[in-house]
Amino acid sequence: MFETGVRQFRMAMGMVWGRRFKPHVIARLVDDALATLAEFGEPGADVRQLIEGPLNDREARRHMATQGVRRTATRLAELSPFYARRLKGIKTGELDAEDLGGIPVTVKADLVARPAEFLCEGVTPHLSTRTTGTTGKPAEIWLSRYEMELWPAMGALSAVLSDQLRPGDVMQVNLSSRATAAVHLDVAGCRLAHAGCRVLGVVPVDEALDALTDRVTLWTASPSYLAEMVVAARRRGMGPGDFRLRSVFSGGEVLSASVAAAVRETFGVSAIHDNYGLTEAIPVTARTCSQGHLHHDIITGLVEYLDLETGEPAGPGALATLVVTPFFPYRDCMPVFRYDTRDLVRTLPDQELTCERAGLPATSPILGKADRLLRAGGAVVTPRELVEAIEALPTRPWPARFRVEQTEQGIRITLPESAVAGFGVEATKRQLNADIVVVPDEEAATLRLLRSDLHETTFAGAGV
Repeated sequence: MFETGVRQFRMAMGMVWGRRFKPHVIARLVDDALATLAEFGEPGADVRQLIEGPLNDREARRHMATQGVRRTATRLAELSPFYARRLKGIKTGELDAEDLGGIPVTVKADLVARPAEFLCEGVTPHLSTRTTGTTGKPAEIWLSRYEMELWPAMGALSAVLSDQLRPGDVMQVNLSSRATAAVHLDVAGCRLAHAGCRVLGVVPVDEALDALTDRVTLWTASPSYLAEMVVAARRRGMGPGDFRLRSVFSGGEVLSASVAAAVRETFGVSAIHDNYGLTEAIPVTARTCSQGHLHHDIITGLVEYLDLETGEPAGPGALATLVVTPFFPYRDCMPVFRYDTRDLVRTLPDQELTCERAGLPATSPILGKADRLLRAGGAVVTPRELVEAIEALPTRPWPARFRVEQTEQGIRITLPESAVAGFGVEATKRQLNADIVVVPDEEAATLRLLRSDLHETTFAGAGV
């Protein structure tokens, strides 16, 4: 017990003082949590507080965020060539987390054009990971060995304490193997929690379905791949009795209510965690609650919600882009500061939350990318609204394949034939309130790039 207390103290002081953690100390805390859960059934408030932080005290949150911003900016001004220029003349030790408007945001084009300038001096790059490229040219991010040991340990501790990961679980990972960091986090996190991990990648869905029936209790996949798996499972007459799933983890795309309901019905799973994360901003994440809010991390970084029109903090109910700053010591190799993700959310009304994560800042779920907004009848149409509407068609066109264009009259949506088959073009026009163009199914894959398109072929079913 004394050793556990020392480890908890070291982790807490790392958070307070902003000093580098010792990843092996946090890994030992995972073992401590597992032992406590095995004996008492719950981890205890002291350990949970290490992960959740000062959620309900606004002043404590503000102080923690300001210290994180100052610490991170000061380090970047000294060690990052890119930010040495951007922060020149700024008194980083006097920054206020709630008033950073004088510092320009960083955008993906900066990372793509000058990646070497984001590497911090004195830190050895260990592993590179890339964005998928479904929303533009991929950006390459280098990670240090320290980061690759720290993040899984913290993730595993959080997952164990929240009962999302248990000893004996088997997680199946159907993410692209090119998503190096995400796959590494899953594998290392399962190892620390004494769980199994089967990494398959984006393989043909029938192969993934067969594997899913073999002891798998947790499943990680993109929304588009989940949709393809639902279609394949129903084609094969499979249902809840064929699986042992407890939870599904998804993210990176819009998960519509229609597909989420189909996943629950087909695979017999009640818990679907539609989380948010971004390669460039690892390890800052966000998680959904039971009321559908997206709750943003306050421990590992700062998340700002900036109005699309003014660039100022968005007011209640406004559309906003997420701007993320991962803090040191959680990020040390190739950090970003005020990174404009261009991921859209709508801020919530100015009223007290009542959900189980009410102490954390919250917004709507991700609504899509800011550069894909449209207008129809004077109203803004977000990518999420399009996906939700198309995937709610009675033809069940999962995952939604479409191309959308702004016209003088409103919007025009191009769909494959199967999306309107048996329902009709006119009925589809009325339901979507848009002009509809239909193309052959062979052209469906060219209409919209999806993460399920990152195919990884195997010899399964090839007769070898």
